[in-house]
Amino acid sequence: MKNKFSILLIVFFTFIFIIFYKGLNNSNIYVPNTQVEKDVPDLKIKIFKSENEIDLKSLFEENEFYLLNIWSSWCGPCREEHPLLMSLKNEKNIKIIGLNYKDNEKNAENFLIELGNPYYEILEDSNGSKSIELGAYGVPESFLVYQNKIIKKYIGPLNQNLFAEINNLIK
Repeated sequence: MKNKFSILLIVFFTFIFIIFYKGLNNSNIYVPNTQVEKDVPDLKIKIFKSENEIDLKSLFEENEFYLLNIWSSWCGPCREEHPLLMSLKNEKNIKIIGLNYKDNEKNAENFLIELGNPYYEILEDSNGSKSIELGAYGVPESFLVYQNKIIKKYIGPLNQNLFAEINNLIK
C-alpha cells in the first residue's frame, strides 16, 4: 500500500511539473497594438479652461501631422516626457494637441507655466471617459494622427528613440 501511494505521488508531481514547465514556454503577456490605423472617433471634448466643446475631428486638418498627447499635472512620467514635447513643438511638420486627463484645472495650468506649453490646442477630460473612447490605457499616452486617422499609438512617456521615430514618420 505504501509503495502504491509513493508511485501515485511521484506520478502526480511529475504531471504537475510538466504542466508548469509547458506554461513557462507559453507567453500570455498582452502587448497592445501600437500600429492602429483607425479613424479618429467622433467625440465632443471640452476646451481647456472653457465651457465650450469642440468636435475632436474638426481639430485635424488634411495633410498635417498631429500628436494627441494625454497628460496630467500629477503624472511623473508626463513631467519626464515634457522636454521632448517642447522640442517637438518646434518642428514645422507637426502640431501637438494636449488632452488633460483627470486633473485639477489650476494644477494643470501651473504645470504648463512651470514647464512651458508645447500644445497647439488643449482639451480637457475631467472624468477620463474621452481618453477611454480614444483607446487610451492611462497617462501619458500619445496618438500620431494624419488624415483624421490614428496611425500610431505611443503608450507611456515619449523617449529619445520614440522622438526620433516620430520625426522620421512626419518627414
